Amino acid sequence: MICKKVVPTRSELNILNILWKVQPASVRQVHEVLSAEQSTGYTTTLKTLQVMHEKGLVERDESSRAHLYKAKESAGNTQNSVVKDVIAKVFSGSKYDLVVSALGKKASSDEINDIRKLLNTLEKQNK
Repeated sequence: MICKKVVPTRSELNILNILWKVQPASVRQVHEVLSAEQSTGYTTTLKTLQVMHEKGLVERDESSRAHLYKAKESAGNTQNSVVKDVIAKVFSGSKYDLVVSALGKKASSDEINDIRKLLNTLEKQNK
């Protein structure tokens, strides 16, 4: 059986971004931060966290009355999964097309220099 990584939805990513900053956190703590950014109900936050737990995106500590949640994967691992998913679905697997699309908007000189350094490093690693 092939185990495919779950790619979080936009709402789930919003919650994960909160958990990466403040974890473990109760539903109430997550909801307070989330509702300051967007209009959402407490029960929606609770249900989303429950679904995320079922999907394996978060871990839940049930040892106290207020369940505490924390992200199962690091921000970096999740970002890599999301980017791989976007490359596969939107750019037919082409990293080149992704970069061209991302740089279609004007990149700053600093960004271009950083990208150039990264490409040089990657090129050296591939030799």
